[in-house]
Amino acid sequence: MMQINALEIKKSVKRRYGTAARNAASGETGCCGTASPNCSDPVTADLYSLEQTELLPSEAVLASLGCGNPTALAELGIGETVLDLGSGGGIDVLLSARRVGPTGKAYGLDMTDEMLELARANQAKSGLGNVEFLRGEIEDIPLPEASVDVIISNCVINLSTDKTRVLNEAFRVLKPGGRFAVADIVTRGPIPGNLGRDVSLWVGCVAGALEETEYRTRLKAAGFEDIQIEPTRIYKARDARELSRTKKVSESALQALDGKFVSAFVRAVKP
Repeated sequence: MMQINALEIKKSVKRRYGTAARNAASGETGCCGTASPNCSDPVTADLYSLEQTELLPSEAVLASLGCGNPTALAELGIGETVLDLGSGGGIDVLLSARRVGPTGKAYGLDMTDEMLELARANQAKSGLGNVEFLRGEIEDIPLPEASVDVIISNCVINLSTDKTRVLNEAFRVLKPGGRFAVADIVTRGPIPGNLGRDVSLWVGCVAGALEETEYRTRLKAAGFEDIQIEPTRIYKARDARELSRTKKVSESALQALDGKFVSAFVRAVKP
């Protein structure tokens, strides 16, 4: 069994995403787990249309660290309540709020103070009143049972060290018939060697990912039905090199990651 230091990973995630929030607030572009004015991140590139982003504060777009576009995936309806797990700078919450309209509600949940501050500033700039950002962790959602129609998330569940608890919590807060519609990193086969314990790879959205079959198994164990996993991008060794951002990972180890991890849309329904 792979041993990980959950506290170290959580601290690293908060530190990296706090930096990303500060950089976005100052006008720098976001990447998966970091932010750089010259971002060429293969995970975060080209996820949103200009039609979507032109309606949002630029800081919300710059802080986007996701691997998909869950608001398109979720097919949100007017009057629905949606919850974004790990909402970051708020891009998916604000897009969701527009889709569900003034009779709906969009919640964002994040554990990083800098991201929450940025998200609330972005909400104020957007003028949307049907939005609320909550401080907390996705393993312990601060909402009542059966209170949400749709759960979305964008490249965040893979960062958790207790994914079973995350999925159980998602199931708990969804209403009967509620939808789980997230973008996440998924692996195809096990991560080789010690890469699964490399904190920089974990924070960079690779090492923490669930294997595709295991993802299905955990969703089913949580109670979900109609489970679908649809790959949207398949990453190569050169992409892993960009994401690792560490000299500790050897070239041969990175080559072993070739084709092993993908961005995917993950869908499921609470019966």
